[in-house]
Amino acid sequence: MMDHPACSVRAALAALRTHAPTRCHQYTQAMARTDVARHFAERHAGVPATDRRGAEDVAIYSGVDSGVDAASLPVLLGLYGDEARVRGWLPGLPRRVRPDRLQGWLAMGPPPVWTALPPCRQEIWPGPVDLGRLPILTATPRDAGPYVTMGLVHARDPEGGEDALSVHRMLVIGRDRLTVWMVPGRRLRALFDAAAARGDRLPVTVNIGAPPAAVVASALGTAFLPPGVGKLTAAGALAGQPIALAPALTQPAVALAASEIVLEGHFDGTVADEAVDGRGPVSGISLPEFLGYDGRTKPDVPVLTVRAVTSRRDACYQAVIGPGREQSVILGIAGAVSVGLSLAADEPELATLVRDLHFAAAGGGMLLLAVRIAKTSPDDDGRLAPLARRIFARHPFVKLVVFTDDDIDIANEEELLWAVVTRSNLRTDCTSFADFANLPMDPSQGAAWLDARGAGDGRAGRSVIDATTPFRLKTETARSFPSPPSSCWED
Repeated sequence: MMDHPACSVRAALAALRTHAPTRCHQYTQAMARTDVARHFAERHAGVPATDRRGAEDVAIYSGVDSGVDAASLPVLLGLYGDEARVRGWLPGLPRRVRPDRLQGWLAMGPPPVWTALPPCRQEIWPGPVDLGRLPILTATPRDAGPYVTMGLVHARDPEGGEDALSVHRMLVIGRDRLTVWMVPGRRLRALFDAAAARGDRLPVTVNIGAPPAAVVASALGTAFLPPGVGKLTAAGALAGQPIALAPALTQPAVALAASEIVLEGHFDGTVADEAVDGRGPVSGISLPEFLGYDGRTKPDVPVLTVRAVTSRRDACYQAVIGPGREQSVILGIAGAVSVGLSLAADEPELATLVRDLHFAAAGGGMLLLAVRIAKTSPDDDGRLAPLARRIFARHPFVKLVVFTDDDIDIANEEELLWAVVTRSNLRTDCTSFADFANLPMDPSQGAAWLDARGAGDGRAGRSVIDATTPFRLKTETARSFPSPPSSCWED
């Protein structure tokens, strides 16, 4: 069960080495942990970290300075940097996201199972916790400090029993302490606030090198999952088999059994500024973010106290560098499913128009959404604007929606642009809506930018491009060499 690429990072690496050995690179030279991200960016990272086109290769660094008197674990970067590669590891993932079929697919997902001999406990790290033993990277000299970037946090509601499963940026502020930035309103923050209000601790595990299916499932919108389906069950649907769990050793918490490294700890309501040695508040920079720009530090961030560290034998430390394709792929795959689920639940009639959804890597897997439409009558021409508004209302990170006909491969960004330039006139086919909140992480939605552009109301808004053929003119855009659309389901 744990030897499938969907369920184990090392199984995914083994599959890559077998089927595409030239895409996996091993670096053995001595390297400071402050230099690894730059080295990867210069050689392998794509847009927006660099102007390199296409998918990212995988790199393993085995000579990273440990910073302590102990052998350093190898650092793994780039694993999720190729959407086709990741999709190949997830046998349950539909090739096309059809809203009318997603709920049934997820409902059939196998729930997680418990294992008595979890690989993540093959080694129990002795002595007092010292996070310095992990090769935690600092991406740029501007960063607030070293950040854990691929730690999958699992927490459980002690009252309702529901799980929180999400990835967060975590700044090391002490030998056994991390700040964990949580977006307000999300599940983990709600559990943290509830525990703090009760005066209780919130026990958690941080799973580094977690199963790929669980990492992708963690990015699903919890609010859009069907009743009774949690993220771990969704991970099982993606993997086509259950995700293995194990109880933590020192906390009443749950670990993902195939993870490379597990940090066990708790929140106790303590908060701290996102800073090390005064660097955070002075510079205001946290670390590079997925859109390609430096992020901003936050005040009063929840503090996690780590009580134990366990790992697999010969474990690797997985990380991301910030800007690059990895986050875009993870967020994009999960985001398309989330949009499909929300449309199926909120607008089932409009959802029947949708034949596929895809987030472009160019928008960080969140801002640019392509929607493949199959019209059946002239009335469908007027149904796209309401459909876009519903998407914007339920998915606040979406900035631009592009509708295309059903003969367009929306995962092919070149073909998507071809549809835009030959099947739309932006004077008549681009509509903007001003009544949506700005996104702070997008520079073009900042107040100064909008003022420079003459947006007197200070609102960036959202836009939709209709690159579909008017129904009565559909013969006008018949392709000279048509190809049948691919699908994992029979239509």
